[in-house]
Amino acid sequence: MATVDQEQPKAHAPLHVAIVMDGNGRWAKRRGLPRSLGHRAGVESLKRTVAAAPDLNVRWLTVFGFSTENWSRPAAEVSELMALPKRYFESDLARLERDGVRVRVLGRREGLSADLVKMLDEAERRTAHNDKFFLQIAFNYGGQADIVEAARKFAAEVAAGRASPDDLNEAVFASHLATGAAPAPDLVIRPSGEQRLSNFLLWESAYSEFVFQDVLWPDYGAEHLGAAIDEFYKRERRYGGAVADDVLATG
Repeated sequence: MATVDQEQPKAHAPLHVAIVMDGNGRWAKRRGLPRSLGHRAGVESLKRTVAAAPDLNVRWLTVFGFSTENWSRPAAEVSELMALPKRYFESDLARLERDGVRVRVLGRREGLSADLVKMLDEAERRTAHNDKFFLQIAFNYGGQADIVEAARKFAAEVAAGRASPDDLNEAVFASHLATGAAPAPDLVIRPSGEQRLSNFLLWESAYSEFVFQDVLWPDYGAEHLGAAIDEFYKRERRYGGAVADDVLATG
């Protein structure tokens, strides 16, 4: 069961949570199983987490499923990873559509199989009218590549005469990223004990809070998400500023 402290004011709940889904391979190795079964168990964790998030006052959830760097893994594992979105949507798309979840897939379609692209497009199309909860799946995604692509898009607008270099500011640049109009993540979670971003939402997470949890992704569920949000409530977000006590102490 989720453990969010109900005494905390709901105005401070993290609107947008982002998660690096990490630890599938180690989970399988510890059990003497093929890595593919770890990835499949990770799909079940995603289902649990998506189901739990709205009850914890989260409205946006972004998960990192496959990075642009993951192509360097063994071919058999890449093939298994490619099958995961299809497996997830085949089992859960109808429920997502029914429950008011809007799906967006961040990342490049280039290099993906035609049937996978068709499935991703179908998930976005069938849920495009929903607005109760927003699920973004970063797949074949890299934060650095996305920043470069955003720069190219704006440069193309300048070259076409639709924009001037003077028009560029942080908000305009952010609108060209794959995340577009989505709010920046309040909280970035990484399970598995690792403590790094791994090229995930580099621009968007500039002022996010980070929580690292020592649990492998296939074991993840509502109680772990709740614990991360409990930790979030303890943080004092400053956005580069200082709280009054700090100003008095150093002024």
